Amino acid sequence: MFVIESYSTAVFFCLITMISWGSSSNTQKLVSPDWRIELFCWDYAFGIIVTSLIFALTIGSIGTEGRSFIDDIQQASNENIANALLGGIIFNAANILFITAVSIAGMSVAFSVGSGLSLVIGVVVNYLTSPVGNANLLFLGVFLIIIAILLNTTAYTRMSTAAKSISMKGLLISIASGILMGLFFKYVARSMFLNFKVPVAGKVSPYSAVFIFAVGFFISNIILNTFIMFRPIVGTPVKFSYYLKGTFKNHLLGFIGGSIWCIGMSFSIIASDKAGTAISYGLASGAIVVASIWGIYFWKEFKTAPKGTNVILNAMLISFLLGLVLIVSSR
Repeated sequence: MFVIESYSTAVFFCLITMISWGSSSNTQKLVSPDWRIELFCWDYAFGIIVTSLIFALTIGSIGTEGRSFIDDIQQASNENIANALLGGIIFNAANILFITAVSIAGMSVAFSVGSGLSLVIGVVVNYLTSPVGNANLLFLGVFLIIIAILLNTTAYTRMSTAAKSISMKGLLISIASGILMGLFFKYVARSMFLNFKVPVAGKVSPYSAVFIFAVGFFISNIILNTFIMFRPIVGTPVKFSYYLKGTFKNHLLGFIGGSIWCIGMSFSIIASDKAGTAISYGLASGAIVVASIWGIYFWKEFKTAPKGTNVILNAMLISFLLGLVLIVSSR
C-alpha cells in the first residue's frame, strides 16, 4: 500500500483534506431548492462508500509497504472492525446534523461553530490518545480557533438580529454536530496499526479503516436517515418515492459531495502516520477557513449584516489561520 515518507508530504495531504472538507458542502448549495436534505444524504453516503472502496483497491493494494486491502480485511479483529464502524456511525449522525445546520444557518456558521467545535474536541481527544507534538503550541492554536468560533457566532448574531430572523435552532444543531464530529476520528485511528510500514496482527491499514468507516456510515444511514425522513428536524416528512423522482443533477451532486469528503478523509488518515492523529485532524480542520471563505465571499451569506460585521469576519479568519499555523508548528 502507499505510505507517506515525510512530514512535509503529510502536511500537503492535510491541506488537500482541508480543501476537500471545506468545499464538499458546496454541492449541497448547488442542488435544486426543493431537493430535501434527507434525500441528499442518500447520494452523499453512496459517494463515500464507493470512493473508499476505490482507494482501498488501488493505492491501498499496491507497493511493498504495509498490507494489501484484501489480506488486511481478512485478518482484522472484531474489536478493530467495531471501532472503525463506530467511527462511521458517529460521523453519520454528526453529518446529518451538520448538513441540516448548513441549510438553516449557512456554510460559514455551520463550519465555524460545528466544525470549529469538532476541531477543538478532536485535537484534545486525539492528543490524549496519541500525544505527538508540542502541547503548548498545539493548544495555543486550539485557543485561537475557539476565539474564531466566538467571533463567527458574534457576526451571525449581529446579522440575524438585524434581520430579526436569528435561528437559534441552526446554532444549536451546529453545536450538537460539532460535539459528535469531534469524537469519531479517534475510533477510526484506534483501529489502525500506528506505523503504517509495520502491520500489526488484528489491526487494519488506513485504507481498510476508511472503508470500514464508510460501511458503518452507510449502514447507519439506512437507520438514521430513514428516521429523519419520517421525523424531520426541519420541514415536513419525506417519502422514499421522492428520491426516485430526483434529477440526475441532484443525485450526481450528492454523490460528488460524498466522494470529495471521502477523498479528504482518506488523505487525513494516510497523513496521520507522519503527522500524528491530533495534528492531522487539527490541520485538516482548516476546512473551516475554506468553507467560511466560500460562505462569506462566494455565497454572500453575510451580505445583509450590519456595518462593522466584515471586521469581525476578517478577525475570525485571521484567528483561524494563526491557530492552524501553530498546530502545524507544534511538530
